[in-house]
Amino acid sequence: MLAAGLSTRSFRNLADGRVELAAGLTVAHGPNGAGKTNLLEALFFALTGRSCRTRREREMIAFGEGLARTEVELEPEVGETDEPFSMLASVTAEDGRRRRTAGREVTPEDDRRRPAVSVFMPDRLALVKGPPSPRRAHLDRLAAAVWPARAEARTAYSRALAQRNALLSRVRQGGSATGLAAWDLELARTAVPLVAARAAAAEALATPFAASAEALGLRGEIALVYRPRTGEAGEAEIAAELAARQAADVARGFTGWGPHRDEVELRRDGRSLRRYGSQGQQRLALLALLFAEREALQAARRRLPLMLLDDVMSELDPERRVRLVELLDDGGQALITTTESAHVPDGEAHRRMLVEDGRATAA
Repeated sequence: MLAAGLSTRSFRNLADGRVELAAGLTVAHGPNGAGKTNLLEALFFALTGRSCRTRREREMIAFGEGLARTEVELEPEVGETDEPFSMLASVTAEDGRRRRTAGREVTPEDDRRRPAVSVFMPDRLALVKGPPSPRRAHLDRLAAAVWPARAEARTAYSRALAQRNALLSRVRQGGSATGLAAWDLELARTAVPLVAARAAAAEALATPFAASAEALGLRGEIALVYRPRTGEAGEAEIAAELAARQAADVARGFTGWGPHRDEVELRRDGRSLRRYGSQGQQRLALLALLFAEREALQAARRRLPLMLLDDVMSELDPERRVRLVELLDDGGQALITTTESAHVPDGEAHRRMLVEDGRATAA
């Protein structure tokens, strides 16, 4: 599905109204503070029901207003048979956020119909230089997108982990340990498919990640490495290890070992980009990871993600800018922001819009 249009109301500094979107690459350019990043956020919010910039969704409401609302119109791409539909997301100062489509609440099936979204923003560098949890979540989302049957692996494990942790907390406070062995078994049972899904996702990303990094000019031997805390252990071995760690887990009140401690490392010449990469190398690694995800989806014959790239050209030299646009022109829909339109090399299918004072107009 393609995002064909975006309507906003009282969303940050954006003017109320509709912005027409197109297939291929759209370049939104304009001065700092004009609302370019807000435009990307509004589109992300309409599609997913959450912000890509803040956990405090009420910050999206324009000053002096009580509600912010965004709606995206989705149309089938060439060759698709799906019917057009719209997705709406809103947030109020009093009641929080809501998502609707066709006059009803959004369902998981609706989310499967919409395009996935890949976002590059300066804050997203945490995916490269932050703690392991965002990288684990990234693998989990990719696994669910490529293999829908594996979509519940993370949920099932998280549910079992929460139950075991709750029991550990009660035991720590003097409660009975009855049932702890059963939750060891359940956690082990759900851990195995989660680790398998992550390993498969990492394998699907590894080669395109290295290739995309090279195409973007990130020098050296680039690698994505998944390091599961449980190694190649099966259910029985994991359950036995959890049982052996019960005393320590009770003392701390939570489970200290398992897939929720897995690491996903992005490396250059065998060294962690998180610890030893420069800011520029980390930016390129993030871009390479997003393009690797797109290629993995394409290889699995899934829908390509909508790519939202904010201020991505500012720290790239002219050669890398050309390479980035070449990658974007390989297919899919993308919206890229820049302060200088000339920073984005021209392409036959590119569309440009000028953003000024919260208004986007065709340029």
